[in-house]
Amino acid sequence: MIDKSLPSWLIYCRPGFERDCAEETQAKVIEGDENSGFLLLQGKAKLAYKQLTFVRQLLTLHGEVNDLPERDRLSPLLAAVPDTPERFGALYLEVPDTNDGKTLSGFTKRFQPLLEEALRENSRLVDDPNLPRLHIFFPNEQRALIATSNPDNSNSALNGIQRVSMVSDAPSRSYLKLAEAFEVFLDKKEQSLWLKPHMTAVDLGAAPGGWTWQLVQRGLKVTAVDNGPLKGAAATHPNIKHLRQDGFKFRPQKMVDWLVCDMVEQPQRVATLVTEWFIGGHTMHAIFNLKLPMKKRVEALQVALGSIRTALNAKGVRYRLETKQLYHDREEVTVFLTRAKK
Repeated sequence: MIDKSLPSWLIYCRPGFERDCAEETQAKVIEGDENSGFLLLQGKAKLAYKQLTFVRQLLTLHGEVNDLPERDRLSPLLAAVPDTPERFGALYLEVPDTNDGKTLSGFTKRFQPLLEEALRENSRLVDDPNLPRLHIFFPNEQRALIATSNPDNSNSALNGIQRVSMVSDAPSRSYLKLAEAFEVFLDKKEQSLWLKPHMTAVDLGAAPGGWTWQLVQRGLKVTAVDNGPLKGAAATHPNIKHLRQDGFKFRPQKMVDWLVCDMVEQPQRVATLVTEWFIGGHTMHAIFNLKLPMKKRVEALQVALGSIRTALNAKGVRYRLETKQLYHDREEVTVFLTRAKK
């Protein structure tokens, strides 16, 4: 049961990572079936979306509607919309990121215009991105969870999933992972400043070239370091220099703009490598993956990130560190690290 006197949260996550979400939030789990892709939490006064790695979306839960009638879902849902806030800047109808959830997507697309029209007629829905968003989450056809999101403390994407496009000539689907990382960690201004044509990047463990190709498509010149071969157009592109070397031993002759790394290694070893690059002044920014163990994922992540913070703090390096489990991640998380202004 939900105690309405306490803060309640609805969060989305990658199916199978519900326990990790609960562990990092340290809130009481009201509902969180394994592989469901969502949890109901309660009792934690404040949660910060950017500080939560495994949380895909963070919503304030207001209530739920059960036994939705098939012929008139609109009336009970409108009655369940909270009185506060008075107006919403957007309406999201969402479903779990599961096979069963995806079967509901057709219904939500058909139902969205009906609910939008009713809310606009009552002046509850307006076009203002600064206002809270209204979320109606359907675990199944008969149940709806009513929630809201704060634009400053949530994910702006539908279902908490930042959609990116694949290109036909990309060497691998990992291309999408780095594309998503740029969208998640960098705002539009940062992308325009930090991903300019002719900037330089190093991709450690580059083969077959998905991350390298993402960088090249943005106009960067890339040194791809891997003993394995690059595939397709990446093998002959003029802005890609392929070095068949050990990614853990390679260092550039001068500072590069970006270090990216998607090597399959122990998370602590990758964390140490990236830390050495920053302390050594070899890069301005970095995006890298930490492959997590099957058990004690939160603990392994905290140890790896803690080692980075400790080492950089000891050297007086100012930095910004963020981490998220992206939609295109699997048993891993993606980390963004950049030098902060003094």
